[in-house]
Amino acid sequence: MPCPCGLPEDYDACCGMFHSGKANAPTAQRLMRSRYCAFVKQDIRYLKETTWPAQQKHFDEAGYAARAADSIWLGLTVHATEEGSETDVRGTVTFTAKSMVNGVIDDHTEKSLFKKKSGNWFYVKAVA
Repeated sequence: MPCPCGLPEDYDACCGMFHSGKANAPTAQRLMRSRYCAFVKQDIRYLKETTWPAQQKHFDEAGYAARAADSIWLGLTVHATEEGSETDVRGTVTFTAKSMVNGVIDDHTEKSLFKKKSGNWFYVKAVA
């Protein structure tokens, strides 16, 4: 069964490696995909750890946990990636995460900023 992030590998060979700490996401897009998968798996710890370090103290664990638990995750579409390669230090990913909450479909489209620090990618903020 393919990973919830939309790539064809199974979870353990894809986002599971990042969630378990066996590897770090090599690109901004792979981090974004692994964060979507963390919502599906309700891995709030991973979401916090991959948030820009200065923002982690303000991370709303209860809010993220409620959003993850209340949603049926229906899929992820990546629309565009700008920079964010293994050799970059910043990049953006535009995506749509589709979910259903209380029977209502939600298409959350966002352009997210990612930055690399000490060789690891982090989610910084939505920019559009």
